[in-house]
Amino acid sequence: MNQPPIVVLPKQSPFTPGSPVPIELFVGRETQISEIQRFADQSTKGRLETIFLLGERGIGKSSVASFVRYLVSEKLNMFGTHVFLGRTSKVDDMVNQILEQLLKESKAQKWYNNITQLFGKYVEQVGLFDISIKFSPPKDQLNQLVNEFPLALSKFFEKIKDEKSGLLIALDDIDGLLVNSDFANWFKSFVDKVATSRIPFPVCIMLIGLPEQRDILANLQPSLMRVFRIIEINRLTNEEVKFFIKEAFDKVNLRVEEEAMNMLVRFSSGLPTIMHEIGDAVYWEDKDNKIGKDDVVAGIITAAENVCKKYLTPKVYQSIHSQHYKAILKKFGTRESWIPRSFKRKEIEENLSTDEKRVFGNFLRKMRELGVIQYDTGKGRGDYMFTNDLYPVCIHMKSME
Repeated sequence: MNQPPIVVLPKQSPFTPGSPVPIELFVGRETQISEIQRFADQSTKGRLETIFLLGERGIGKSSVASFVRYLVSEKLNMFGTHVFLGRTSKVDDMVNQILEQLLKESKAQKWYNNITQLFGKYVEQVGLFDISIKFSPPKDQLNQLVNEFPLALSKFFEKIKDEKSGLLIALDDIDGLLVNSDFANWFKSFVDKVATSRIPFPVCIMLIGLPEQRDILANLQPSLMRVFRIIEINRLTNEEVKFFIKEAFDKVNLRVEEEAMNMLVRFSSGLPTIMHEIGDAVYWEDKDNKIGKDDVVAGIITAAENVCKKYLTPKVYQSIHSQHYKAILKKFGTRESWIPRSFKRKEIEENLSTDEKRVFGNFLRKMRELGVIQYDTGKGRGDYMFTNDLYPVCIHMKSME
């Protein structure tokens, strides 16, 4: 009797660089998630809640938002949507994207036909096989929706209130909205209109951004910050990183040796983005179903190359044009193969030319603005550190090219 052929399934990494963390591997953030859930729950009682979720780059803000959306759907029966605004800079475009995303999220729901009637003839099926939805009202209608956005959301909720307890709207990638005061003024007006209408408004809106973006909004509209519940997420602790890495490798039956684990924890820098980049690279380096030091070293180099392509090359190497800045970067990178994450300004200055020393202060400020370095607050004046442990490896490799 012939035996059926053995099917060897392709390997699949448990890490997801560039994507929100899978729910089953979510770790940490319990306090912040509990706070958001509490405010979202309050919104289901008919009161608008506005949250500003803050954190540095790579900290996992989008993953938290994705997890919260799942959580409030399961536990509070809310209808949630996560809108990535990209380079959107105009309020009318933002409102259009929010409504369009609500439509898309409704497509598989029993209330979809009621929703399309509400949005009228401006809803159309687009794309191959008509699998996507586009909302394209004329300019005057869109301007009216911008001005009457509270009413638009109220009417939307009226159509789903028999099925859902409230709305959660997460607004991500808000950089473009901060180029002028239009969004800040509009958002303050939106909150004021809801407050003065005195009608039930079971909506929770969550902005997701960097601390400096919060500061920009505060400068553009000084009275705006008082309307937000500020929730800040910090880097994961070493124990949380270790727990996540172990859980991820356990999922694919791989054991991590102690020295390898210590290196993984150190170079992850407490940042989920970096954690996934390194974990994924190390996973593909493994050849013996055991994660050892050599696997991690090779994985770190691969992860550093990926991080360089994704972040440092477009953000730093392609954006700076000063020859002095480029020379300083090269001297940073040629110091040693594994550059320390922390450094002192005066130690770098010792190896700079007179012209390079003259612009070094501006160089450091530019690198801080780009999120490459930050002050090492635990030390003295003139002490800096890279924002993660892969950046100095990237810079070394670029300098050696």
